[in-house]
Amino acid sequence: MGLRTPNLMKSLKARTTGKLKRQMKKALIPGYGQKGVGYIKDPKRAVRNKVYNKVTFSIWDIFKLFK
Repeated sequence: MGLRTPNLMKSLKARTTGKLKRQMKKALIPGYGQKGVGYIKDPKRAVRNKVYNKVTFSIWDIFKLFK
């Protein structure tokens, strides 16, 4: 519970993943990028991640409050 530990490398990786790479994955992997597929693929992990994201917050969420 509380503030998530920031990871700059993961943040940079997420922001720089190209549109072309996502388009290729979407063409090759059925269900890639579709909402709700995580519950089918690995339900235990999906539930755990859902709870984690509900009870924690990011440092960027704090900045969004002051906009």
